[in-house]
Amino acid sequence: MQYRQLGRTGVKVSSVCLGTMTFGAEASEAEAARIFERSLEAGVNFVDTADVYNAGRTEEIVGRLIQGRRDELVLVSKVFGRTFAEPNPGGSSRRHIVRAVEASLERLGTDRLDVYLLHQFDENVPLEETLRALDDLVRRGLVLYVGASNFAAWQYMKALGVSERAGLERFSVIQPMYNLVKRQAEVEILPLARSEGFGVMAFSPLGAGLLSGKYLGASASGRLVDNDRYHRRYGQPGYAETAERFVAYAGRLGVDPVTLAVAWCSSHPAVTAAIVGARSVEQLEPSLAAAEFEMSEALRAEITALSPELPLAHDRREEAR
Repeated sequence: MQYRQLGRTGVKVSSVCLGTMTFGAEASEAEAARIFERSLEAGVNFVDTADVYNAGRTEEIVGRLIQGRRDELVLVSKVFGRTFAEPNPGGSSRRHIVRAVEASLERLGTDRLDVYLLHQFDENVPLEETLRALDDLVRRGLVLYVGASNFAAWQYMKALGVSERAGLERFSVIQPMYNLVKRQAEVEILPLARSEGFGVMAFSPLGAGLLSGKYLGASASGRLVDNDRYHRRYGQPGYAETAERFVAYAGRLGVDPVTLAVAWCSSHPAVTAAIVGARSVEQLEPSLAAAEFEMSEALRAEITALSPELPLAHDRREEAR
């Protein structure tokens, strides 16, 4: 297992992060325990969860699994979604953040989170209120580092500006979607991360399973077919064409496409760790193997060329290289 520094924090984390969204849903608690144990055996020390995963049950399962080994792990959770049955059920208000972190800590059976992320941008709450609430959590010792997921680059920069101006805890970690068919993060988010020293947890390195090849047949079934949200996210014809080229390329190399997709994601110089999840230990194994896969610059360039060229952040193409 490779270990990398998480941005400017000084904390070392495994290049593969265990995502737990399946715990309590596609993976029973017994299978989640097997997945968790196998991950730690492989050297994973980075665990990602969220309060909205399976209505809080995921955090409860993770809480039971980490007992007795909490200090071995870098634990991440997220806040934004609707978790309370009342008129103020979600978002990034001070009220919701404070209630949510206390509920997450109780479910997880721990006194602090190593990283706490805003799950998405809240257009209805002033950003300074949100960042002051996160700053308070750090000062109380409930959270060590803060950041966000699913922000645009300008939203990350706006947050940095507010933090700098108001003397608040700045973002240390970000969590963008990133895989071979969803490379938008390369345009501005990943360059921003390198410039500002963010730790980067890249989620969906397999494109929700598209890059594994299992959805390429006419009789394919699974969440990309059955789940409307994932179908909208990955149902564009061009994505399937990229996946076909990628799976064929992996076959020529004699490498499991899952291993290759995770290794490609985590090999970007701005990425600290790729988040991987599974329904079973058997499904997890090729993702764990990515930590040992040697991705050369030339190989990465060949794989990248299997997907369409990205638009630039501006139109001065002659000055972009």
